[in-house]
Amino acid sequence: MTRLAKLRILSILKGVSSNIGERLLGSSKAPFWPTRAFLIAQNPRYYRTKRTLQIENCEELGEASSTNSKNVGKFHRAIRKEAQAALLDYLHYTRSIQFVDAENMSKNSPHFLGKLLERVENEEDIGRSITRWLRYHPINEFEPFFESLGLKPSEYVPLLPRKLIFLSDDDLLMENYRVLCNYGVARNKIGKIYTEARQVFRYDYGVLSSKLQAYEELGLSRSTITKFIVSSPYILIGNVNLEFVHVLENLKSFGMEISWIEGHLLEGITYKWSQMLHVLCLFRKMGLSEEQLAGLIIKHPGLLFEGSGERTLSIIVFLLKLGSTMDQICMIFLQFPQIQVIKFVLNLRQCLLFLNEIEMEVTEIRKIICSHALLLGSCTLKKTNSLLTNLNVGKKRLCRFIQDNPQQLSNWVLGNKVEALPNSGEDLQSQILKSEFLLKLGFVEDSDKMKAALKAFRGKGGELQERFDCIVKAGLNPKDVSKMIKASPQILNQTKDVIQMKIDFLANNSGYPISTLVTFPAYLAYTIQRVKLRLTMYNWLKGQGRIEPKLALSTIVSCTDEEFVRQCVKLHPSGTQVWEDLKKKNCSE
Repeated sequence: MTRLAKLRILSILKGVSSNIGERLLGSSKAPFWPTRAFLIAQNPRYYRTKRTLQIENCEELGEASSTNSKNVGKFHRAIRKEAQAALLDYLHYTRSIQFVDAENMSKNSPHFLGKLLERVENEEDIGRSITRWLRYHPINEFEPFFESLGLKPSEYVPLLPRKLIFLSDDDLLMENYRVLCNYGVARNKIGKIYTEARQVFRYDYGVLSSKLQAYEELGLSRSTITKFIVSSPYILIGNVNLEFVHVLENLKSFGMEISWIEGHLLEGITYKWSQMLHVLCLFRKMGLSEEQLAGLIIKHPGLLFEGSGERTLSIIVFLLKLGSTMDQICMIFLQFPQIQVIKFVLNLRQCLLFLNEIEMEVTEIRKIICSHALLLGSCTLKKTNSLLTNLNVGKKRLCRFIQDNPQQLSNWVLGNKVEALPNSGEDLQSQILKSEFLLKLGFVEDSDKMKAALKAFRGKGGELQERFDCIVKAGLNPKDVSKMIKASPQILNQTKDVIQMKIDFLANNSGYPISTLVTFPAYLAYTIQRVKLRLTMYNWLKGQGRIEPKLALSTIVSCTDEEFVRQCVKLHPSGTQVWEDLKKKNCSE
C-alpha cells in the first residue's frame, strides 16, 4: 500500500488510536482487526566430538517429542533409545533426580539428546560411550528439563540460570514443578506456565498448593482448574483472580456449564479474563438485556473467546470512529453472521481498502460502512484490480454505482463470477468520442488495430484530444504524433499533467531531443523515477568510459532490471554498488 493510501485511510479513521489504526493497515503484529545452548564443563576432550552415522529413513522420530529436532533426526531409533537410557541412568542414579522426572527429561528432550549424540563415538555401544562422556562432562540439567516441559531451544535458552547447571541447586523451582505435576498438569504444558508466570516457581513451600486450593473452594474441579491455569497461567499470581471469577459467574448465569467454557479454550492460547469481562460490560452498556446477551454469547462464543474479545472491541472502536451509534453497533451484533469474528474483521478491512483504492470520497466511505457494516463484514470481496477489470468500469463510475447500489457488493465476492456493468449513456457517448478520435488519426473503422486501441484507452473519450494536443505542443508534427499513438496507444492513458511532466523531463534533464518520442513513443508510458534511475546509472558508466556514449533511450529504459544490470551495470566492478545506492536514493526521493 502506498504512503498516500495509508494517510487517506487514517483520515477516514480520524481519532482511532494508533494501535487500531496500525492494525487496519495490515500491521505485521496482527491481521487487524497478535550461546548457552549446551553448557558443559570445559574439560579436556579424550576423543572426537563429531561422527557421521546418519540414517536416511528417520520418519519414526515423531514419537520422541512434539519438538521436531533436526539433530536427533539423524540417528536411528535404536541409537536414540540407548542414548535415552544412558541419560536416564545419569540423571537418576548419578544426579539423584526422581525417576519420573529423569525419565521425562530423557524421553522428551530430542534437541538436547541430538547434540549429546554428536559428542560421542563408538557406534557399537552408544550407551556406554554416553555414560563415559557424561562421567567427565557435567551437563546443564536445565536444558533437557526445560525442553521436556514443552519449550523449544529458542524459548528456553534466555531462561537458563546464569550461575546454575544442576537442578538440585534450585529447590523452589523443582518444588513448584512437582506441585503442578502432582495436581495433574501435563509436564509438556508446564513450560507455558513457566514462560508466562515465572513468579509461580519462586513461591515458598506450600504457597502454590494454597492458591490451587483457593480455586477449588470456588467449586471448580482439579481437571477444570488445570485447564484454566494452562490457558491463563497469570491467575496463579497474587490472590484469586477476580476478573476470572466474574467472567465464570457471568457465563454460569447465562446457563452455560463449566464444560462448555472449557470446550472453547484453544490449546496454546493465553486468555485475558479482564478483557473478556470488559466485553461483557460493554455489551450491557449498549443496551443488551441479560437474555439477549446470553443468547448472543451462546450463538457466537467467538465474540468473547477469539482473542479474548479483542477482535470484538476492534469492531466496536472501528465503527464508533467512523460515526456509527451504539444502537447501530448493537443491532449489528444481534444480527451477527455465522462466521468467525476474525473473518468479519478482515472482510471489513478489505472493504475499507477497496473503497479507498477506488478513490471514493472519505465522507461517502464512512456513510457506506456505517449503514452497511453487517453486509460488508459478511462478504469477502475480490481484489480491486480484478473487480475493475471484470466490471469493465472506471473508478469514478464505480464509486457512483456503489453509492447508489451498495447491496451489489455482496455479488462481487470470491468465488462468484462478476459480470461487466451495463453501459450507461455517458459510457456510450465516451465510446463514440474515442472512435471519432481514432478515425481522425487514420485508423480503419472496425479494424483489429482500432479495436485494440479502443480496448487500450482508459478514461473519457473527450480527454483523448486534449492529451494529443499536449504532445503536439511540445514541438512535434501532428502526423508524427498520430504514428506514435498507433504504435503505443497506451500513452494517452495518462492525464495531461502527467504527460506534460514527462515531456519536460525529457527535454530538460535527459540529454535527448524531443524528437526521440517519435522513435520511442513508449517513453511516455514509463515512470519518471524509472527513467531518471536508468539515465543516472548510464551517465555514471559513460563518465567511467565503460559504455557506449550514444545509446538509444529505448535501449536504456525499455529493458528489464535484470537485463539492464547484466548488460550495463556489471560493465564496471563497482557498478552493482553504485546501482544499489542510486536505487535507495531514488526510493527516498
